[in-house]
Amino acid sequence: MASAKNVKPTESELEILRVLWDKQTATVREVHEILAEHKEAGYTTTLKLMQIMFEKGIVKRDDSSKTHIYRANITRENTQQQIVGKMINSLFGGSSTQLVMQALGNQTPNKDELEEIQRLLDNLKKQ
Repeated sequence: MASAKNVKPTESELEILRVLWDKQTATVREVHEILAEHKEAGYTTTLKLMQIMFEKGIVKRDDSSKTHIYRANITRENTQQQIVGKMINSLFGGSSTQLVMQALGNQTPNKDELEEIQRLLDNLKKQ
């Protein structure tokens, strides 16, 4: 099994990871039912993806009972950092400012989000 540390999940794998991050553990059936609420997905496709994710080390699997229970083997935070870091370097020429400006320009944050952004900026200024 590969080390999950540097594995970059595909978009489909990220959808499965989001379910596992929210639920902590889930069967293939549970993951499939949640995914099927938003998109057309076959059960066998979900099963195969989760098997591949297990082989890559992205998820762990408890196969001590008949129904396998899966959980994420990589954290949401590390995955976000890895993807955002790659995006900053490849799309924004290494400029986190351009990323933030693009993100804020495409979607207006609500009042709570603006306050959280301001707190983050204030903390960064103090460092």
